[in-house]
Amino acid sequence: MRLSSKQDFQALMHLFLDPLKPLYSPGRARLSLGQTGASYGRDAMELEAFSRPLWALVPFWVGGGSDPEFEEIYRRGLAAGTDPASPEYWGDCGDYDQCFVEMASIACGLLTAPRILWDPLSDGEKQNLARWLGQINRHAIPECNWQFFMILVNLALRQRGMPYDPENLARGLERIDSYYNGDGWSTDGASPQKDYYIPWGIQYYGVLYSRLAADADPERAALYRSRAELFARQFICWFDENGAALPYGRSLTYRFGQCCFWSACVWAGITPFPLGVMKGLIVRNFDWWLGQKMFDRDGVLTIGYGYPQMYMAERYNAPGSPYWGMKSLLVLGLPDDHPFWAAEALAMPALPALLPMPHANMLVARRGGWVTAYPAGVNEGHGHGQFPEKYAKFAYDTRFGFCASRSREVIGQAAPDSMLAFVIDDNVFVRKVSLSYEIQADRIVSRWRPFPGIEVTTTLIPTETGHIRRHEIESDRDCQAYDCGFAVPNLVSGYQEEASGGRASARAGALCCTVLGRGEGVVIPCDPNLSLYWPNIRLPAVRYDIPRGHSALETEVRTQA
Repeated sequence: MRLSSKQDFQALMHLFLDPLKPLYSPGRARLSLGQTGASYGRDAMELEAFSRPLWALVPFWVGGGSDPEFEEIYRRGLAAGTDPASPEYWGDCGDYDQCFVEMASIACGLLTAPRILWDPLSDGEKQNLARWLGQINRHAIPECNWQFFMILVNLALRQRGMPYDPENLARGLERIDSYYNGDGWSTDGASPQKDYYIPWGIQYYGVLYSRLAADADPERAALYRSRAELFARQFICWFDENGAALPYGRSLTYRFGQCCFWSACVWAGITPFPLGVMKGLIVRNFDWWLGQKMFDRDGVLTIGYGYPQMYMAERYNAPGSPYWGMKSLLVLGLPDDHPFWAAEALAMPALPALLPMPHANMLVARRGGWVTAYPAGVNEGHGHGQFPEKYAKFAYDTRFGFCASRSREVIGQAAPDSMLAFVIDDNVFVRKVSLSYEIQADRIVSRWRPFPGIEVTTTLIPTETGHIRRHEIESDRDCQAYDCGFAVPNLVSGYQEEASGGRASARAGALCCTVLGRGEGVVIPCDPNLSLYWPNIRLPAVRYDIPRGHSALETEVRTQA
């Protein structure tokens, strides 16, 4: 669909949200979108699905949009969901409750669209809503971007004249400020990895705060705006000229949430780039996603990335989770005469061919308009699942995507694209986390241990045709290792593969990955539904015999797209 005018973006919102209308519960406070589970209960799952559309609906209303059916759904739903006597009550909260996440969109609605979500409520309903939201001040919440949920709730309660906790509000802001690293990057609390939780979490809410609290806290608002401008000049390098953003890290089922930072900047009047460039980033990212198979047959968003897929999901991905991406429609809150609507969507500006991002723990390369990131392998090493796959591969690419694993018992089920995978006793072992690393101007060096008794130092060097990997290995055993390239879709017209000597190649149209080394070239058939991009893939690799003691390998990966 065409995306340019305000009406175009409103139509996009309706494309995403109208299929939900017949699915709300009788009291309108709950939304059941599927039968898969999450690490929290059904009450929170159905609240999540109810609340996340508000990230688009609230700006829609603020910008002058009208949809009486949705307005009635959310007025009734807020009243029923916060009434302890209602059968649709969302429940009392406990420590670290998922409900705290879902309070944020409601709080933003009370802050910016009270005409729709607050004023029509009776005095008793207002008291119930304020009491339910206020629970976030009486329980423990994680030391991470969740602090902003508590901050937004307190801003909303204060603005609506309801009891709030000023000490908690101040403490939360101090914690957010303590996460800052540099170049606009923060950590997400104590977590060492850097991922989309910075642009669509820490930075997004910081930009919201910079506008919502500009009068009450002008110094911090100005600080957050300056950090957003710094961050933008690095984050733009995660975007491909074709609209794809870097597939990397967790929570990727939020999909087009990738561009919400740019929408927030436009909404807040922060312009690190010309308005047309920022519009181009938003429009192309939405266009890319609309070309993927992300809806079910009823038009409801699915868990997955390029198609419905559960292997890549986190334990906190419930059926309603993908609607977190509605945050990217914050531009709907702009007035009709805002220059964003008339601006032409411009192409990407000139960007560095190679950019070290020390505060993001990676080196980012651009070639022919597409993006390859070389991360240092920094992550918690556990937690939400698939962390080696999401953070510790040698390279992540906007044209090739990456694979999750079905198991690590069979090489084709592990699908270890962009990894050096050791096979020991019929099990597959890869880099889970780096013991140490160094980000240089033109390379990444990391030391890691796939298995007790094996230590590897890997040097990754981007080239004009791909990259080179040099591995220094100390092993206390004889074993085999597969140095794998990027996965390529194989059940497509014109697919070709070859493996001979120390070379393996897989090609699908213009997309091609070739791996070369002094071992044996192989093309690994992988189980279906492991790649984030395609349901069926093959994986070119070079297989090496690893002797006991010291060995040195060099593998070249060449890519075309």
